[in-house]
Amino acid sequence: MGVVLLGGGARSGKSRFALEYAARFQRRAFVATAQALDAEMAERIRRHQAERGPEWTTLEEPLDIAGVIEREEHRFDVMLVDCLTLWLSNVMGEPQRDPLRELHRLKECLTVRRETGIVLITNEVGCGIVPDSALARRYRDLAGEMNQMIAAVASEVYWIVFGVPLTVKAGRKI
Repeated sequence: MGVVLLGGGARSGKSRFALEYAARFQRRAFVATAQALDAEMAERIRRHQAERGPEWTTLEEPLDIAGVIEREEHRFDVMLVDCLTLWLSNVMGEPQRDPLRELHRLKECLTVRRETGIVLITNEVGCGIVPDSALARRYRDLAGEMNQMIAAVASEVYWIVFGVPLTVKAGRKI
């Protein structure tokens, strides 16, 4: 088994491709990093859960992706993490957490050879304009570093654009 990274812009079809990619496995976990902090997000989460259906076990984890993978992987054939950029935003919002330390912890977790396939979704946030605040620039820079780190350890990397997956890095299949 291996690690698969799916990247692209917002609403590019990443989640749809990820769900289809992972659907061939029997025991599937969806690791959700979103938090229902307002009514619109709560409705969005509800819609996504309904779209996935009962074949998926949802594990809600906004901060400790590495921990949930390490604790729960034995229960599943595949774990789909949606999404890394939202997770990074959550981590950056916790003053006691060091985002770089958390990124390195996740990278180390993903380098462990395991039977469970790990599919991670991320947004590419560096293709737009230069953000106008220091916090937004730090987020963009950390997201770019995160995506490079995870792509380096992934066996497969796909760029999703207009709903079409483009193979960036091909390797062993999960």
